[in-house]
Amino acid sequence: MNWGMMSKAERDAAYNNSDAVKNSAQLNEARIALSAEFRRKHPEHLDLKYGPRERNTWDLFPAKDPNAPCFVFIHGGYWQRNRAAEFASLIGGIYAHGWSAALPGYTLAPDASLTEIVAEIHAALDWLAANGARHGIAGKGILWGWSAGGHLPAQSLGHPRVSAGLAVSGVFELGPIRDTYLNDKLRLTEDELVKLSPLRLPMVNKPLAITYGTAELPPLVGDSRRLHEARSAQHLPGPLIPVAGADHFTITHELRDADGILTRQLMLLA
Repeated sequence: MNWGMMSKAERDAAYNNSDAVKNSAQLNEARIALSAEFRRKHPEHLDLKYGPRERNTWDLFPAKDPNAPCFVFIHGGYWQRNRAAEFASLIGGIYAHGWSAALPGYTLAPDASLTEIVAEIHAALDWLAANGARHGIAGKGILWGWSAGGHLPAQSLGHPRVSAGLAVSGVFELGPIRDTYLNDKLRLTEDELVKLSPLRLPMVNKPLAITYGTAELPPLVGDSRRLHEARSAQHLPGPLIPVAGADHFTITHELRDADGILTRQLMLLA
């Protein structure tokens, strides 16, 4: 892929997961319906505020044992779509194993810059460190996320509340994003390209599993492989997990299901 020789339309298509997966709308609708049902069954600790903005909320799903590991899931949508509540079904697999789970919301672009979004995730983790025990969550935190949410665990792995991470189908180099339709709302600055691209930053010495579907768009596959290569070159812990046949949306089924490949990987990180 010669990025410099590609047209604007080709660059847009290179990152457009919804167009690349023809049944993506149906897959999203099914996930949202399952998530609404999961939240109806577990309403005790929803919409807890961690900051001043409308989306600065936590949904917490504590295990029976307050010292069980807590798996913190950050939702995707290229930092400009979706809500945390629409992804609650993806923590069902971990929750079924008797472990805690939590989903933070964050302000979307263009109402927040990517710098502000990253700061909100850090503020959310600060809140969880200070207040989680009052809601039955005192165990160590494993940070994981999908798509844009996969970028944010890699970016926030150094937070003291985080012991390990799982980055699913993430974007780890922001430079090409600036050349696509995604930047209409993100409005990335030169400073953000440097400070918020995990591939350009010092690697954190904590376990980080990196995964992608083999049917995903090439830039996402490439970013995952390059991040794992960079970490491996420094002998840092964490596997690279290609999920055979999975696309950008069906890979989440391996998180939703109690016996899913990625659910099992999360358990190894605890």
